[in-house]
Amino acid sequence: MKTTPIHKIMTRNLVKLNLSDQLTKAESLFKSNNIRHLPVVSGNKIVGMLSINDLLRISFADATDDDGDTVETTVYDMFTLEQVMSKQVSYVKASDPIEEAANLFISENFHALPVIENDNLVGIVTTTDMIRYYNTKCK
Repeated sequence: MKTTPIHKIMTRNLVKLNLSDQLTKAESLFKSNNIRHLPVVSGNKIVGMLSINDLLRISFADATDDDGDTVETTVYDMFTLEQVMSKQVSYVKASDPIEEAANLFISENFHALPVIENDNLVGIVTTTDMIRYYNTKCK
């Protein structure tokens, strides 16, 4: 049975953070791009992952403005990106079969994995990408 490589389903047009970026930028990128995971890089090397849930963990219930939507950015000023992001990053290679990513999603309870080629970040694959792939395959 021929397997599909991850590069066929991964997102290549990456939205990412640099290690020196502020958490307010992360919040803005999450909202403006309607995404839930951001790779954190130093140059082209992956150094961490930040999820929207990581930001929610440091936010306080009473830290919203009157409309209840916007988190006060002063909360984010108390932390650096490096303090909040996940530093132990699992990844897959662009040539790996998609089953490799699926197994990591299941065993490690991840929802996004950076895709690496020659030690450089080249994409991201998410559980949504996986569902789309299998949904299309099953039709």
